[in-house]
Amino acid sequence: MAAWTDIFVLGLVLSNFRLLASSRLTVMIETMVLQAFALTAILLTLADRPWPLRLIVLSLVTLAVKGALLPWLLRRTMRAADVRREIEPFIGYNVSILAGIAILGLGFLIVQPLKATVVPGSASLLPGALFTTLTGLLIIVSRRKALAQVVGYLAMENGIYAFGAALVVKEPMLVEMGVLLDVFVAVFVMGITIYQINREFDHIDTDRLSELKD
Repeated sequence: MAAWTDIFVLGLVLSNFRLLASSRLTVMIETMVLQAFALTAILLTLADRPWPLRLIVLSLVTLAVKGALLPWLLRRTMRAADVRREIEPFIGYNVSILAGIAILGLGFLIVQPLKATVVPGSASLLPGALFTTLTGLLIIVSRRKALAQVVGYLAMENGIYAFGAALVVKEPMLVEMGVLLDVFVAVFVMGITIYQINREFDHIDTDRLSELKD
């Protein structure tokens, strides 16, 4: 199953580059759906068969929340705010891709001391998880639209989730469900906030909002 894990980790890595290269918010949201499928598949390929009921339930909840519910909330917010693209990011898309390549290489170096503690067959997941987390952080600091920054937040959480799958063999399901609940609540609140900001100021550019304090 290690080979399948590597394939899905590669898909996770490529999805991060798609996030960094895309200006369309629809594409970014669709990419988060792909990441949800990749994370669910990784979780299943790392486990021994037959899969326990706890793992099956967690996988289904992960797919439902990350792959359906959260993207639906993001699309609804996007339509309400009438925003389709990230026009002028703080960091250009070509530079973002180059930064992503550098971050990926750095990730392989950083995780070397942790390889002895990972679940068997998941060594490639550690750099992929770190890359996903740092990709989310890069999107948060390099994009102007609040909705794109929410996507970055979700990517960061996906990276943390992947770290948990690689490093913790028998983490209680209650903790993992708690993480999913926190993410759902956070995105729900962010969606409401973005809608209210757009209704009051007719835009959701965070750099323009910072001018209000002057």
